[in-house]
Amino acid sequence: MSPSNEPKVKSALQDNMEGAIEKIIFGGRWLLAPLYIGLLLSLIPLLYRFFKDFIGLLQLTANSDMHHITLKILELLDTVLLGNLIIIIIFAGYENFVSKINVAEKSEDRPHWMGRVDYSGLKIKLIGSLVAISVIELLKDFMQEEAYDSDRQMWRLGIHLTFVISGVLFALMDWIADKREQVDMQITRDLKGMK
Repeated sequence: MSPSNEPKVKSALQDNMEGAIEKIIFGGRWLLAPLYIGLLLSLIPLLYRFFKDFIGLLQLTANSDMHHITLKILELLDTVLLGNLIIIIIFAGYENFVSKINVAEKSEDRPHWMGRVDYSGLKIKLIGSLVAISVIELLKDFMQEEAYDSDRQMWRLGIHLTFVISGVLFALMDWIADKREQVDMQITRDLKGMK
């Protein structure tokens, strides 16, 4: 083999190795699929909890006041919001990090946001759901007739405010990133127009 062909052979070998490594890394995204299936299965105990609380609400309705009924309904809302959060994470996470969900492509039941929620949107939906769950927990605590525990309430309120501030900061960071991207695109267009 002549010295001039040696770099070409090394280059082809490197290209093949690089291609194989990239295929392995790209295929590695499928390791996330069992995690999403596990999240889907976590809805089963959530369903059990919902219907257990719902039956408790039905039993409570005849002999209780609106205050207690409202507390039970808030518990049901909490469970539903958690279920919604799990579905959002499964759909958006799977589509962003594993593979497009083709079976839902032509379905009329496909959520309008499915396939359009990127990682940034997923963060906003996640923090929004956490804020909603946190609000319900705070409301339930304030409605409890038990002794008021100011330390516990302050911690819950602090956690809630942390979620709210985090959500605002995430939205602000995304807004700044979008503006920067628009400016970068405008600069690129202007530079192309100058040529």
